[in-house]
Amino acid sequence: MVRLLTTLLLLVFLSTPVCALEKSGVVVETLAKGSASWEGSSLPAYPQGQPQVTILRISIPPGTTLPMHKHSVINAGVLISGALTVITEKNQTLRLKAGDSIIEVVDKWHYGRNEGTETADIIVFYAGTAELPLTVKRGSE
Repeated sequence: MVRLLTTLLLLVFLSTPVCALEKSGVVVETLAKGSASWEGSSLPAYPQGQPQVTILRISIPPGTTLPMHKHSVINAGVLISGALTVITEKNQTLRLKAGDSIIEVVDKWHYGRNEGTETADIIVFYAGTAELPLTVKRGSE
């Protein structure tokens, strides 16, 4: 029942014209929109099968370097605090600060590094299926 009510509320919100929302004081800001990842590659087609959306909050302590990895599914995120550097295997680099968004690379080896002095907190939205892993670490594939 709660799921049904949540879905209905979301549908009402999404079907409300933006101009009506603005008149009510609600502000809608697009943080990211695109069909390519941050380094310019076109995003792949969505996988076949039952969709599964996953939302993760990832906290990366200062001085931490994540292992080399790749994502099997389309994902995007917003850095809510700290700073984060994302580096591809080809040394393409993206530096994020709090409030920045990212449309992540798919099926490309990369890693993240927190070079700052505070924890980097990022909320990441994954659009895949239950059968596909969100992340694959190099050496585990």
